[in-house]
Amino acid sequence: MLPKVTRRRWLLLLAAFAVAGAAVSWQLAGAKEPTASGRTATVDTGPKARSRQAKGVSVRLVERRTGDLPAPVQDAAAATTAQDRGVILLGGLTAADTSTAAIVVAHPTGARQRGVLPTALHDAGAVRLGASTYLFGGGDGSKQLDGIVRVDAATGATADAGRLPSPSSDQAAAELAGTAYVVGGYTGSHWLDTIVAWRPGSSARVVAHLPAPLRYAAVTAVDDRLLIAGGSLPNGSASDEVFAYVPAEHRVVRIGRLPAPTTHAAAAALGGVAYVVGGRGATLGSGTARVIAVDVRSRRIWRAGHLSTWRSDLAAATVGTRILLAGGRGPGGAESAISELMPGTTRTTAKATRTLNVYAHDRANMLAPAALTAVPRIYVPNSESATVDEIDPHTFKIVDHFAVGQLPQHVTPAYDLKTLYVTNDLGNTLTPINPRTGTPGKAIAVDDPYNMYFTPDGRYAIVVAERLRRLDFRDAHSFRLHHSLAVPCVGVDHMDFSSDGRYALASCEFSGQLVKVDVQRERVVGVLDLPDGRAGMPQDVKLSPDGRIFYVADMHANGLWEIDGARLKTVGFIRTGAGVHGLYPSRNARLLYATNRGEGSISVISFRTRKQLRKWWIPGGGSPDMGGVSADGKVLWLTGRYSGLVYAISTRNGRLLAKIPVGAGPHGLCVWPQPGRYSLGHTGILR
Repeated sequence: MLPKVTRRRWLLLLAAFAVAGAAVSWQLAGAKEPTASGRTATVDTGPKARSRQAKGVSVRLVERRTGDLPAPVQDAAAATTAQDRGVILLGGLTAADTSTAAIVVAHPTGARQRGVLPTALHDAGAVRLGASTYLFGGGDGSKQLDGIVRVDAATGATADAGRLPSPSSDQAAAELAGTAYVVGGYTGSHWLDTIVAWRPGSSARVVAHLPAPLRYAAVTAVDDRLLIAGGSLPNGSASDEVFAYVPAEHRVVRIGRLPAPTTHAAAAALGGVAYVVGGRGATLGSGTARVIAVDVRSRRIWRAGHLSTWRSDLAAATVGTRILLAGGRGPGGAESAISELMPGTTRTTAKATRTLNVYAHDRANMLAPAALTAVPRIYVPNSESATVDEIDPHTFKIVDHFAVGQLPQHVTPAYDLKTLYVTNDLGNTLTPINPRTGTPGKAIAVDDPYNMYFTPDGRYAIVVAERLRRLDFRDAHSFRLHHSLAVPCVGVDHMDFSSDGRYALASCEFSGQLVKVDVQRERVVGVLDLPDGRAGMPQDVKLSPDGRIFYVADMHANGLWEIDGARLKTVGFIRTGAGVHGLYPSRNARLLYATNRGEGSISVISFRTRKQLRKWWIPGGGSPDMGGVSADGKVLWLTGRYSGLVYAISTRNGRLLAKIPVGAGPHGLCVWPQPGRYSLGHTGILR
């Protein structure tokens, strides 16, 4: 096995031959802009990058009531009629909360019933393809349905047209380029994470999977992609996530977040912008009147108006230059109102709505269902002895010990929180651990896994192949290689993601650089030389709660560089201590703990003031390296890299609670379980 110092020397020898050629080719690859230090940063200056920085005019929508339905209805499937003159409503729930079979065609000034469906149903999806409307699934009060029914909006005639892959209700549907897409749903026994595609005359097929199962999401087509916003999650909560599905690429990408978790909303598009209308939170009675605009191209999200009263489970369709709304559930129950959302005043905005706290779901004891089943353990990879020790956090005792591959570096939680992986660097394997029992599984062959992360949509693992100077995008479950991305730096090892998940910032320990990676396109779009040049040794990377600043620990500079990730520019520096290495946010997202490995201390930094508040010293000295904060936020767990110890430190006052002897060279310790909805990797970057 190779200790860290030997590995560094070996890599630096390779760098002497490789960096010069790579640097020349990299410098020829893109435009450059000067940084504050006088160095240069290569950035993506294409049209998309410029458009995200440009100011834009945000249309404000106002609601105007125009008519009434024949009867109140909610949860009806809806689609535009021919020539986009109105909306057809199929089924739904009546004021008595029973399913209806009514086929109703609504226009701005009124509506009338055109026919009846073969069966009464609600919570189905519908789209218009050509001159016909197609209804997908739904529930009849006792079971879910799998039928695809063709409906003639002019006559009300119906006919069977096909079958879904499985009976389901609670889905949403939209049309793109002559294809119907059905998103999410519920089979009666389990939630669906599928996107199903169907054309008349063909079989329905699953073409993509969402990062998590969803019911009652708001879905609409915008340009060449689907917008998928909010929805209900299997744990009973509402989602605030906004995704786009791009059929040409068969992939789901994260756009950003709604201002609040929202489900049972409607969606429609005007002028290339999607609008999420109304909805509610996770519980009945938590309705909202918000109208939220989403520009899927620039990823801007902003408040674009409000309804006259809160409303959920309503129908929405684009009719000319307006959005026609019909029915829904309001303060008095099922609604019969027909109204229009139309452009009102406009306002100029310079920025998209910011995520106020990227760690909002990481607060004390906010455990996801998958994490709740985990046995509490501290997993310690011992790099020099090729073993993992498991510590009971309540007794401070080692309760299990097992061998793994050569040079284990980190223990990384999977995106779905259901598995932990030991990254065996020189062993070229991952050792899976079942967190419910703490038992290891069969090793998985992977090249040079020094560290590992997951794309924010959960589709790929990003294996940090430090020795090979690559970021390998692999299937997040099978670990089959999808794309190997060469990086123009030496010693790539740690990273974190922007608040919208659009890009990642990775540190390069042996060349004093950072690389910016476009996650969706899987390409490097920028390189930043740190102010201390090639002597710099950047380590851990963490995003500030407001998403504005990346903190980068530099062992050579003995402090944290503050990086504006959007501009790829160094904007500040916080001096901490010798050999600063690991970075860990507190559970309330107010503090950042920085481990000073070279002097045996921990710096406590305020996110608000961006200053060091205090420093905790380990009695008798030590080498605090990597770890994490307990689920309740009360204990900071760290490895003693060069002392064969694990430290348990009180986050209330910095008091050392325990020193626990472990194997040789303990490194990327993982505290498990941890709060959060999903893992972005490392030893526990959760969102």
